Formats: sequence, C-alpha cells, structure tokens
Amino acid sequence: MDDKRILEMRGIDKVFPGVRALQGVDFSLNEGEIHALMGENGAGKSTLIKVLTGVYVRDGGTISLKDHGEVQIHSPQDAQKLGISTVYQEITLCPNLTVAENMFIGRGAGTLTNWKKMNEDADRILSSLDIPAKATQQLASCSIAVQQMVAIARAVDMECKVLILDEPTSSLDEQEVEKLFGLMRDLKSRGVGIIFVTHFLDQVYEVCDKITVLRDGQLVGEYEIKDLPRVQLVAKMLGKEMDDLSDIKGEQGTYHGADANEQIFEAEGLQSDAGIAPFDFHIKKGEVNGFTGLLGSGRSECVRAIFGADRVLKGSVKMKGKSIKITKPLDAMKNGIAYLPEDRKDDGIIGDLSVRDNIILALQVLTGFFKPFSKAQANAFAAEYIDKLNIKTASADTPVKSLSGGNQQKVILARWLLMHPEYLILDEPTRGIDVGTKVDIQKLVLELASEGMSVTFISSETDEMLRTCSRLVVMRDRKVVGELSGDDLTQNKIMSTIAGGEQ
Repeated sequence: MDDKRILEMRGIDKVFPGVRALQGVDFSLNEGEIHALMGENGAGKSTLIKVLTGVYVRDGGTISLKDHGEVQIHSPQDAQKLGISTVYQEITLCPNLTVAENMFIGRGAGTLTNWKKMNEDADRILSSLDIPAKATQQLASCSIAVQQMVAIARAVDMECKVLILDEPTSSLDEQEVEKLFGLMRDLKSRGVGIIFVTHFLDQVYEVCDKITVLRDGQLVGEYEIKDLPRVQLVAKMLGKEMDDLSDIKGEQGTYHGADANEQIFEAEGLQSDAGIAPFDFHIKKGEVNGFTGLLGSGRSECVRAIFGADRVLKGSVKMKGKSIKITKPLDAMKNGIAYLPEDRKDDGIIGDLSVRDNIILALQVLTGFFKPFSKAQANAFAAEYIDKLNIKTASADTPVKSLSGGNQQKVILARWLLMHPEYLILDEPTRGIDVGTKVDIQKLVLELASEGMSVTFISSETDEMLRTCSRLVVMRDRKVVGELSGDDLTQNKIMSTIAGGEQ
C-alpha cells in the first residue's frame, strides 16, 4: 500500500439472490482526504459501505488497512475495533437516554460507570465541536440536526481512522452544514480519511478532494475533484450525456384547458397546532406552486394543515368553490387531496408490506377495508404503476423495505396517483434520492400538471423549485412573508424575501 493510503478495497463482489449488487469494485482512501462516493440509488454505494463495516460479508475481493494489512471484517464491532466509524442518515441513537449516555453507550458503561467523568468528557467533546447540547439533557429534547451532530461526535470520539458519513447533511440547515464541514476539515487536518455519501452536488464540490462514481454495482471511475465538472459527474452517474437540468420545463407543466383559471383549493386564515401563523393559500387547476424557506420555516407545517395531518385550530377551506371541513387526512382524501410526506420512513412506506400492498393502500382506505380488492385487481394496479413510474423491483411481492430510497419514493407516489387526486401535495419528494430519479419525478410533476392536476411541491433545493413551480409562497419563522411568480421567480429574489428585504 502507498504510504498515504489508509484503506484499499480491491475487486469487491457482493451477490444477493437474483441480484449482483457489487461486481469487482475498487475503492481507496488516503489519510487526510475527504472522498465522495457517488452514484444513483441502487448503484451499490450502501452495499459497499455495508461490506466495509461488516454488515454484509463480501463474496469476493480484499480489504486492506494501513498498519493491519489485509483484514477480515465480519461485524460492525470488527470495523470499529479497526478504527472505522459510520454515521448513518437515519439517526440510530436512543432518544430516551441522555446525550452523554448516547455518546458512550456500549463502551463499558454499566453499574460501575463514573457518571461525573462521563458527563464531563461528553461536555468537553460537545464544546470542542461547538454542538449546542448538554451532556445531561435527554437526546429527545434536541432537534434532529443536533441529534445528527451528537451521532458524529460519538463516531469522532471513537478515535476513528476512517469516518463514513452517509447523507449526514439531509436534516441540517445551511449554518449546521457549514459547522459539519468545519468539523470534517478539522478531522482531515488530523489525518482522518472521510468517505462522504451525499446527493447534494454543491456540497461535494465544496468539501471533497476526490470522487468515486459507481453505477449498477460497478466502478465507473475515481476522479480528482478539479478534473470532473458537475455536468460530467451527472453524466457518469446516469451513464448517458444529459442536457442541462434547467431545460426540463419547456412546454411541459402548462395546462391549456378551458378551466385553467379555476381555483381548485383555497384556504383562508388556516392555522394548526404546529405553531404556524394563520395563512391564506390557493392553487389553480393544472398549477404547480410551492412553499419555500429555510429549514424550520414552516413549509411542511402549512401543507400538513391543508391535509389535516396536524390538528387545525382555525380557518376555512374550499374545494372548487365549495366550503369543506378537513379535520383528518381521510377528509382530505375524500375531497381528492393526496399528500406525500417529508419523512418516507416514518410516515410513508410500510416496510414489511409488499410493493403491491403499499401501492394500493390509500385507495383501499378510501374504498373501505370491508371491500378488499381482488388479487387480480391489486396486481393490475401495481403492474400499471410499476411500469408507469419505472419502479425497479424484482416483483410486486418484494417487501418495499428492500428497495432503494428512490424506488421507495416512487412506490409512495404510485400510492397517491392510483387515487387520481385533483390536488397532489409533495413534500421533499426528491430528498435523499439520485439525480436520475430526481429528474424523473420533476418531469412527472410537470406532466401531471399539463394534464390538469394541481400540485404543491416543496424542496430544500431552490433550483429544483424554480424548475418545477410557476408560483412560490415564501416562508420565514413560520409565517408567510411573500409570494413570487413570473419575472420575480429567481434565486436572488427568493433569498432577499427570506432575508426580509423585498428590494
């Protein structure tokens, strides 16, 4: 191994029944290097990481570490002993324990634990990383972003030589991302090798030194960041040359029906128990509009109020000019409103059910469980949307939890489209999924709008909002602070409105 090389994986194979997840993949990491692992969902990134961390046993190839030579890693504990730590996108800590207990759990804590020393050590680490949490507070009282930082603090304190960050920024706002990047650069200066998995291209180019691209379980190549422009990175991930993403709108997304000016949904003075200020809102037939603002601005709370997912305290709503009452999601569904939630893991998929059962769920709720669909009907519904949305699954019987994140998202989309709603709400439908599936979903939204469906679209990525929406409601501090359309629909105008200046 090269003197600077801290990790070398050569010819890694991993086979699951009917699927070759990795085929002869090479990956290397140097000391003091931040190395992005990129690829679409299903490209093999997660599988490669799970092989490295002992979650999966490889079927071929070798793993070598500096000072250890070739190693056998059969469990996450083996990986940890070798100095390999992982922080996953889904936080795997215990919310009922304190911050300190979460940081030191599994490391000798027990009846003889010196609690005073443990809390002091935890506070020292939290302070050194500038994390706004106290050792003795319950983890559940921390925001998701702070919980993520605690998970990173735990991994860093394990004296890791290789740190794997799997989508660590998906729940962080801009300031917290910058804090994390500062921490990553600090660790890099101390010689830690960092594998960074993310779908945010901007972040890759801001913080990484190298990029390795996987596609369909195979290595596409390893590149210095300076040698791989973004357009080429996207092309390599997709396996095809691709026009500028900003061109996808074109004529799509324009509804030309005679009823194009009809107000499909209107809300006046709507307020829920989630802490948002009363707001007014409307959407026309065939329109794509959206809520934009920083993380925590109240975007999701607004659409949850519309759908009845949070308890509505006051306000009135109309559907096609007729007053309706929405006190629970079933009321919204009966009025032709569908909602894809922000958190697909907790509020979307039912992991142990099949792809088919997840797809038919909303329609079955509307029809009533005492009138179950026949197997033939259920199969026909599933087959139609597996084909229409190009859902990659071995069969309709496959448990949905075994699909990639992007395909799980498509399954939830299929569930709501099967209802044929008049008004579709999509909250972060492309978060944590690959560039190719992102473009598929954006194109689908514009196609649905051109056929007359009204769509409210929420995304943390401003350029994605600009590509899909014709009107944006701007949020700040849980209040609506502006509305932009036409020539005002620009990144600068959005930012100045969020910042509080209309100029």
